[in-house]
Order: sequence, then structure tokens, then C-alpha cells
Amino acid sequence: MGPARSARRRHRTLAARGGRAGIGRQQFHPSPALRQTMNNGEPIQPGAAPAPQLKLQVLSNPLFLSGVRELVYQLAVRLGFPDEACGQLSLAVDEAICNVIRHGYQRAHDRPIWISFFADGGVADPEHPAVSPTSALRIVIEDEAKQVDLASIRSRNLEEIRPGGLGVHIIKEVMDEVRYEHRHPAGMRLTMLKRRLPDAPLSPHTPSPGRLSSAGGTP
Repeated sequence: MGPARSARRRHRTLAARGGRAGIGRQQFHPSPALRQTMNNGEPIQPGAAPAPQLKLQVLSNPLFLSGVRELVYQLAVRLGFPDEACGQLSLAVDEAICNVIRHGYQRAHDRPIWISFFADGGVADPEHPAVSPTSALRIVIEDEAKQVDLASIRSRNLEEIRPGGLGVHIIKEVMDEVRYEHRHPAGMRLTMLKRRLPDAPLSPHTPSPGRLSSAGGTP
């Protein structure tokens, strides 16, 4: 199987796979500063950002990838993204972390990776009043790897038979905005944004108000 076909198959598999490990039942309440930062789905702007709703630090060990994928999927479900978008968000984070491990840290298993999540609140769905869908999710992935020329970070034609570049291609395919930049004093930063269309259906795994209550969650 060629690399192009293999990448497409992996894309479909991971996009369809969404872990079912719950990550908590608390609803997100974005701050006014965050709402202003991501208002109306405007392009990502550089500069000081508000504090994330969720921030993780994981080691650059592939052992933790499946757990991160499941967490991202379930977070997207909780924020009201449709099922396909939940899989795409999980896939993008998986590919980004794989790139950091493989190319940034040269497969070292003990280096830090930080993942931050910024959710922009939306209007509650009348059929799911206990769940307030987000209009966009911004994910920032940072590392301490060697900085690279930003112009060299680009996707490639899937028909080219050579390794490398497929992760960047997949990330740009499934996310609405992607930006790479140098992190100071060292390392790289990847910022990705995924918008939720106003008429997009909720994931079938999004908890209903009754399930939230039975789980002891706070609506």
C-alpha cells in the first residue's frame, strides 16, 4: 500500500474513531476576553491570549497518544461539535503530536509537549438546553524542540512517493486555520482553529440534559 493511500486510510480510521472515555461533565463558560478574541470567527491574530479553559502537559511518548485522542474527541463532543468534526479535531491533534515526536524531538520519549484548548461559547441548542455549543475551538500545541524555518513547514502532494509532509497536509485539510510560529525562548508553537457551523448537528454522543443530571454534572 502506497503512502498516499495509507495516509488516507489512517485519516478515515482516526476520524471515525472517537474514544468513549468521559472527561467530566462540567460545561465550559468562556470569559468575555476569550469571546472577544475569537469573535465572529475572525482569523487568528498574534499577541497575548487569554488563559485556556484546559491545558495539558504530556511527554513525547507515543504511549499517550490514544489517551490524548480520546480526550480531544470527548471535549469536542461536550462543546457541541458534530461527530465528524470531533473526529477531525482528534485527528489533527494526533498528527501534530506525532510530528513533534518524530521530527522535533527525534523520537525521544521524555520531552514535554503542551496542549491548550480555548473554546468560544455559542447559543444553546433548544433541544439540548443543558449543552451550549461552541462556535469555535482553538488548540495550541507547544514544544521545546529545535526551531525550524517556518517556510519549510508545508504539506506535499499526496501522490509523491516519499516520506514526510503527510501530517501537515492532513492538519490543513481538517482544520479551518493553521499557523506555525517560533516559541520563545525555544521551541515551536502550532495554533489550529476549527469552527462549528451554526446549523451543524450535535454529535449523537453529546449528553442530553437527563444524562447530565444522572451523572451528577452541573448544567
